[in-house]
Amino acid sequence: MQRLRKLITMILLHGVKQMRTGWADGPEFITQCPIRPGKSYTYRFTIQEQEGTLWWHAHSSWLRATVYGALIINPKEGEIYPFPKPKRETPILLGEWWNTNPIDVVRQATRTGAAPNLSDAYTINSQPGDLYKCSSQDTTVVHIDSGETNLLRVINTALNQQLFFAVANHKLTVVGADASYVKPFTTSVLMLGPGQTTDVLIKADQQPARYYMAARAYASAQGAPFDDTTTTAILEYNTASCSSNCVKTKPVFPSLPEYNDTATATAFTTKFRSPRQVEVPKEIDENLFFTVGLGLENCPRGAPSSYCQGPSGTRFTASMNNVSFVLPSNNSLLQAHYQGVPGVFSTDFPAVPPVKFDYTGNVSQSLWQPIRGTKLYKLKYGARVQVVLQGTSIFSAENHPIHLHGYDFYIIAEGFGNFNPKTDTSKFNLIDPPLRNTASVPVNGWTVIRFVANNPGVWLMHCHLDVHITWGLAMAFLVENGVCELESLEAPPVDLPVC
Repeated sequence: MQRLRKLITMILLHGVKQMRTGWADGPEFITQCPIRPGKSYTYRFTIQEQEGTLWWHAHSSWLRATVYGALIINPKEGEIYPFPKPKRETPILLGEWWNTNPIDVVRQATRTGAAPNLSDAYTINSQPGDLYKCSSQDTTVVHIDSGETNLLRVINTALNQQLFFAVANHKLTVVGADASYVKPFTTSVLMLGPGQTTDVLIKADQQPARYYMAARAYASAQGAPFDDTTTTAILEYNTASCSSNCVKTKPVFPSLPEYNDTATATAFTTKFRSPRQVEVPKEIDENLFFTVGLGLENCPRGAPSSYCQGPSGTRFTASMNNVSFVLPSNNSLLQAHYQGVPGVFSTDFPAVPPVKFDYTGNVSQSLWQPIRGTKLYKLKYGARVQVVLQGTSIFSAENHPIHLHGYDFYIIAEGFGNFNPKTDTSKFNLIDPPLRNTASVPVNGWTVIRFVANNPGVWLMHCHLDVHITWGLAMAFLVENGVCELESLEAPPVDLPVC
């Protein structure tokens, strides 16, 4: 425990908009410098226009493997849910576990340039479940009364894996995601990328018994290794007959999709809609096109082979628009922006890829190696922004959960192949698209998001697969102040950590 205390450096309130309070956002060297051992920092912020399930986690290296929790925003006093109030609510946190220190795992990968070691287990509420050795006695049990409807707040806290989730013999009615309500729909399986939350209603309408809740990988990258284990919890009916008989029988197991079932993942993600018509930006001031994906870095001249253990003697890397993001080391981006410190970052992040190519086809190896840099893209306050997030097949195509700090955004469309503005704009939903903070970019596909840049500060956009952000799959927006105090970044708090 002493070792863990010394490593903790900051906490992110994942999905909280932090209107004008970017100092409380949390990612290291983006909005603050790390909190030094023995020191403290108080996060001060106001939650506005958000309701439902978010979460908090460490945002330094791979500390969030074990440092995380649910952040639940209830309706205001006197207001109610837009659905019948459930009898009880249960957070369901899907996690990922290594039997060794995860910081050592990522440090080894950084030293060698190879992919990090796979996790040893997934967890539900910190417990692996019955299918792992020596863990069945601590399996999470969720109780439910016959006939009642309960609310499960499902959060994917895993570091590097999208997950399918299901409950045996029970349907799930989706009512919210990322602290926004959605038009209810019923499904037998969820797919969540790391960082995403989904609120579901479950009705106890089955024979009183014990039923497995289970989660396992959605592994979209063809041929890439992944943790193929399954975590379980138990949904147990609270009845006299079940109490005396259920513990003697094995719980019923749910039907989970195959690991590479992109069709099921897509069918799920495309069902989300806002409950009513919403005000999506129609006119666009900034029309951006960002490629997202992996790459390989040539081994530096003179480097030992132990430093270049990626494919064919290379090092793994990742990028957006061919820029592999580099964190500053002596200042945070927000502090450098606020104080006018030169040399920490530049504002020349490209609005479109420097080279146009067949993004999801057979990509020339000359395009596999990105440049490294700390480049931001500047937005004027109030700008109406559209971003096409285009996946690439460089080295390996896969589903990328892209998270934007400081904002919710509307997901107006997604599809496969290369985005074509001449034909794919007809697929845009400008009536009732879902409001999210993390979007799943389909494997070998694209997603289009829109938002209004009305929150000044420096805001990170990155893949929420931590191995990918470690390799540089990130960028940041610098949103300028508006014309008045309420359109301007607040002054930094007096206890902001020093660099």
